[in-house]
Amino acid sequence: MNPWFESVAEAQRRAARRLPDPVYKALLAGSERGLTIEDNQRAFAELGFAPHVAGLASVRSSETTVMGQELSMPVLISPTGVQAVHPLGEVAVARAAASRGIVMGLSTFASRSIEDVVAAGAPTLFQTSWTGSRAHLLAGLERAAAAGAVGLVLTLNWSFSEGRDWGSPAIPTRIDLPTAVRLAPAVLRRPRWLASWVRAGQLPDLTVPNLAGPGERVPTFFEAYGTWKNTPPPTWDDIAWLRSQWDGPFLVKGITRADDALRAVDAGATAISVSNHGGNNLDTERASIRSLPAVAAAVGDQVEVLLDGGIRRGSDVVKALALGARAVLIGRAYLWGLAANGQAGVENVLDVLRGGIDSAVLGLGHSSVRDLSAGDLIVPKGFSSPGR
Repeated sequence: MNPWFESVAEAQRRAARRLPDPVYKALLAGSERGLTIEDNQRAFAELGFAPHVAGLASVRSSETTVMGQELSMPVLISPTGVQAVHPLGEVAVARAAASRGIVMGLSTFASRSIEDVVAAGAPTLFQTSWTGSRAHLLAGLERAAAAGAVGLVLTLNWSFSEGRDWGSPAIPTRIDLPTAVRLAPAVLRRPRWLASWVRAGQLPDLTVPNLAGPGERVPTFFEAYGTWKNTPPPTWDDIAWLRSQWDGPFLVKGITRADDALRAVDAGATAISVSNHGGNNLDTERASIRSLPAVAAAVGDQVEVLLDGGIRRGSDVVKALALGARAVLIGRAYLWGLAANGQAGVENVLDVLRGGIDSAVLGLGHSSVRDLSAGDLIVPKGFSSPGR
């Protein structure tokens, strides 16, 4: 099989063929009935382009700047939890980001340490959630700063919605002998995936090293998740305090309402991401792209506005920029690439997105992604969510 693929959809198909069923379903996700995850992609399809046919630019630029970092295109790697789809996990993703000139986002719940990921070469944003004590949070920030993280991401939109109509996958707490025996039927049906771990001389790692202090035992993902779930949610004053502890760009992720966007500005955010957590939070939230115009209009140029949720092609990126985003973050798209072909698969996904961005910018008659505007789109009546 040719290792190169021409679409994110093909990357997903290959990931489905390569991954054990429980691992694939963990990536597929989507809370409750999965209506929000479906709307995230459907909404992009509702937006049409209004292209030109002559006088088009022969040379085009996809470059932009986000959170003080020069990007070759308006795409960032969104932080996602334990990436056990490939032995190198977040390190492979960071290497791909470095090779393609974009920024890496690393989750607190990642399976690789902030030190290892920064060493891979991409400018790295460290993501945290409001979990544990203030002292614990501060220790994590200090570690990230010492490692060389260039920005902080605070994820706010998570309400611990765990019921899924399609059936949640059986994800183990840790890989021990009884667990290996129980999962053997699913794993043995995917010999190439198993062989990749055998060659690496390790088992899938379900621990989260970024949540362990010096000399502390590294917690498992679900131990850390339990701590997060039992931590009282933050107030806006808590968020302002966290911002005061970080000397650098500060992104608040999970905004879908104009009033929350303005509160984030007041709390000191330098950037916000319009996001419904990829459809994994409260089901029946509107698609992120539907919330974007009202949020972007509310904050104006006070902060940089990003978007995540449903990005599967370069034209989706262009539509987000036309409606007010400076750039987008991708999650499942690069995970499909990682599962399909490791670092090269992530690079493949990024190349697919870059090609789609360039094609759309060409057709719309622009020479740069910075020139995109709502006038480039045909937006159906009632498409956007009203501001709050």
